[in-house]
Amino acid sequence: MTLPVRHRPGSLLERAFPWREPISPITAEFDDLFDRMNRLFESAAAVPSVAGRMAWAPLADMCETDEAYVVECELPGIKREDIDVQLSERELCITGEWQERQREGVLRHATRRTGRFEYRALLPSEVKAENVQATLEDGVLTVIAPKAQAAKPRHIEITA
Repeated sequence: MTLPVRHRPGSLLERAFPWREPISPITAEFDDLFDRMNRLFESAAAVPSVAGRMAWAPLADMCETDEAYVVECELPGIKREDIDVQLSERELCITGEWQERQREGVLRHATRRTGRFEYRALLPSEVKAENVQATLEDGVLTVIAPKAQAAKPRHIEITA
């Protein structure tokens, strides 16, 4: 059962906290600390070498069928040569780089990501690494990893 929200004047949020009224030395130190931390994060984000090394993750879906795991990864405009698909043990790793194209004029607004990308997924069970297939069609990379024989469900006959 839900109850209506009641507003009481003088609630804890409206009362002055003891450290808020006169600015205490502790409050001033915390304000200074937060200001320095904000400047640090802003300066780190502004450094192009740090931002250039960070990889972004493309949108992807992973589904499981009786026979295989299917990963569909959105990579519109990326060439097949710029994508690398690796499988080690149960980890699928899709990496590559999306080069920004040359434009004429001044770029006024950009929302598409460029640079290095990386998608990693841990598959729930063992797969047949030698039978993994990857196709790129209409900007969607589809990786099909067949399940190992032990991972497939098997009907077991009950005997008397």
